Amino acid sequence: MTDVVGASATGSGLARRRLRRLLRGTALAMGVLTLGAVGGGWALYDRLSDNITADEAAAAELARYERERPTALVRGAQNILVIGSDTRTGDGNRRYGRDSGTERSDTTILLHLAAGRRTATAVSLPRDLMVHVPGCLRRDGRRSAPSFMMFNSAFSVGGSACTVRTVEKLTHLRIDHYAVVDFSGFKDVVDAVGGVQVCLPQPIDDKAAKLRLPAGRVTLDGERALGYVRARKSLGDGSDTDRMDRQQRFLGALVDKVQSGGVLLNPAKLYPLLVAATSALTTDPELASLRGLYQLVRGLRDIPTEYVQFLTVPREPYVYDSDRDQLVAGRADALFALLRADRPVKVGEQGGGSGGKPGTSPTPAFRGNTAAEDSCE
Repeated sequence: MTDVVGASATGSGLARRRLRRLLRGTALAMGVLTLGAVGGGWALYDRLSDNITADEAAAAELARYERERPTALVRGAQNILVIGSDTRTGDGNRRYGRDSGTERSDTTILLHLAAGRRTATAVSLPRDLMVHVPGCLRRDGRRSAPSFMMFNSAFSVGGSACTVRTVEKLTHLRIDHYAVVDFSGFKDVVDAVGGVQVCLPQPIDDKAAKLRLPAGRVTLDGERALGYVRARKSLGDGSDTDRMDRQQRFLGALVDKVQSGGVLLNPAKLYPLLVAATSALTTDPELASLRGLYQLVRGLRDIPTEYVQFLTVPREPYVYDSDRDQLVAGRADALFALLRADRPVKVGEQGGGSGGKPGTSPTPAFRGNTAAEDSCE
């Protein structure tokens, strides 16, 4: 097993969790096959595959720079870049702001799947992180000059390909797949699972996010969930770091809901989820089919929720602007090296991943949490 703070299991508890994982994995396979075999199912299968938008332009741009891209070091390990787009265009997105003709990556998560699918580690990359963005192909067909700018500007400048190349240069990790999800798609996924329960330590009254919630356990529908994960200045300490932690906890709760909420066992619930999920995605061509997605996630059924880890890349205020971020060089380098080598990443509340000198341990701890955590307990 991996080296994660607070994760242990013995005896009958471990056996029960293994049984549940087996049932969930079997249920997912049966659900997909059922949708593909009955009631005109192959037509439904094709429809689901057609829902996914293949980003051919980004694939061509990445192929242009293939020689400079990192090489994967560990066979079987995979890195997926998940980009939350803040586009205001398209159905259901205009209410979130004026369309200026551009879009930025409001949320970006680097998901590392260990070889053998022992663990899944999701690393949030702050949108305000100052990084070197390479020259990229703009949407108007011109090429930008290399620049030092905020990380989320890479998506605005050159879309998925520019963001992938920026992350690869920053981490020296090969990005195997990428997926872009917009506001409307996120809401539809949450609604498709019947909402997601979160624990709020205090009431929320955020006029900008149009969000008013009581303290305690609350089930969020898609609209309120979007407000919850995007709100910033009125929640917590108002920092982007606090917001990323909230996003991580919400995604953990969503993972737990899909695994344990009877979704995979019930085709009536599974199909709306698949429709919502596939309609929300723009991906690399290899991933842009139901078969491609299934091959990616089928190994995840054996990962216990306590081994699905969330953390934020070690960062600190940018030396020239406290409203921006920069990497804590030693600790960030240590994290990226662990991921490149597919070695265990130790996550815990006292990880100290937001600053300080790199530890002397060969596997230093990083501040974060797991999908199994519940702040109400």
